[in-house]
Amino acid sequence: MGPLEMLQSLHQFSATLKDANYSSYSVELLRSLQFKSLKCIFLLSLYCSDKRDGPATAVSEVLHHGLDLHLLPHPKLTPPPSDQNKQVAHSPQPNSPLDATPKQARVQNAAAAPSSRPLQPQTSNLASQPKPLPRTQSKICNLFEGKWVYDPQRYPLYSEKECPFLSQQVNCQKNGRPDSDYMHWRWEAQGCRIPRFNGTDMLERLRGKRVVIVGDSLNRNQWESLACLLYSSLPPSRTIVKNGASYKLFQAMDYKSSVEFYWSPFLVNVEETQTGDKVLKLDHMPPESRRWKGAHVLVFNTAHWWTHSGRMRSWKYYERKGKLVEEMKRDYAYEIAMRTWARWIDRHVNSSRTRVFFRSVSPEHKRTNLHWCYNQTNPITSERYIKTFPSSMASILERTIQEMRTRVTYLNVTGLSELRRDGHTSLYTTRKGVILTNEERKSPEKYADCSHWCLPGIPDTWNTLLYASIVRLPSAIM
Repeated sequence: MGPLEMLQSLHQFSATLKDANYSSYSVELLRSLQFKSLKCIFLLSLYCSDKRDGPATAVSEVLHHGLDLHLLPHPKLTPPPSDQNKQVAHSPQPNSPLDATPKQARVQNAAAAPSSRPLQPQTSNLASQPKPLPRTQSKICNLFEGKWVYDPQRYPLYSEKECPFLSQQVNCQKNGRPDSDYMHWRWEAQGCRIPRFNGTDMLERLRGKRVVIVGDSLNRNQWESLACLLYSSLPPSRTIVKNGASYKLFQAMDYKSSVEFYWSPFLVNVEETQTGDKVLKLDHMPPESRRWKGAHVLVFNTAHWWTHSGRMRSWKYYERKGKLVEEMKRDYAYEIAMRTWARWIDRHVNSSRTRVFFRSVSPEHKRTNLHWCYNQTNPITSERYIKTFPSSMASILERTIQEMRTRVTYLNVTGLSELRRDGHTSLYTTRKGVILTNEERKSPEKYADCSHWCLPGIPDTWNTLLYASIVRLPSAIM
């Protein structure tokens, strides 16, 4: 069914939709149309925009939860529920897990210029018990579409001095970075009010619960950010931090909650043979995955390690169904691994107890992107950014999530992070655990790190959006 037919179908039923509380029915109507094009949804949203708030809100919800929407096989359209059932049928469901975000998060390539007038901080009005964020009145709400706003009065959310366990790799100020503007930008979503990260409120929501972050060094970057955000909200004596190489732990003693990191750059098992060769076992989860079970929040990522080749490639063989091969098409191997991960999630995660998130690829800013991170102090405004990470891999991930039985929220931070060429560690970092020397800094082509992010910095925004996803529609466990 094309967009015109969709509009006609919606128009035929608009006469019966006379009550403002028919959002649920509108969502079911849109689901029944089996749309797959964001263009079609956009046309529907335009059609609904001059109607009452109900259908427009429903279209907004479909846009926001589109990736995780299980489409129905052309059911017959039915009239709205009767008056006596409206209250039950259309009441918000605060205990339902947050759906995944749209397949494509379109981000405006515009960053606000620094303001000469300081912005007024917004005061928090949190009650003693965590409450969901009120629904926005905007027609379209997408946390991942918007712009960066310079806000030096309220950002960063913490100081690197408040986080003594912050690794030297990402502690750019300690490593001698002379500028600090990169820390003062706030992400402003289009049509959404993003709550400012509140460590105390987050800890209250996580009371008695575990957060487990699994992935590569960029998810380690995110773990450090979240641990610092929470640590700075507590007396240091009431925290426990374990900073190992492949396992990290932040624990808030008074809340009996923890945030853990597990090193697993492929999300599937890597074993070493007796000859020292590494085998990427595409249909086996790593042994440590048994320790992920029972977590209340799971955050995964895997991306850049799959693209390594030549001397950068960290494995020699692929293994599938017990058979070893040296070469395999990257996308094919990646898809097998993602299906292995998805089966593990569907088998071991109880959606009534656990929220699952998957963070999209963190962009690099190298010469090939036309925005080399070296010596950059401002975000990208309107210039072109050249994507180098394979779009086919992103499509495989999104399709895998869509086909899963377990709901997974897709934290699509790629677009908003692409704008932040200024946020990388660049030359203010370490190499093999040792801070770069002045001589090494004279060779930025060789030593500038345009993959990892300074802290405080961009990963704080990722965690703010994680927090916003929890606050906007908390599940039963929150």
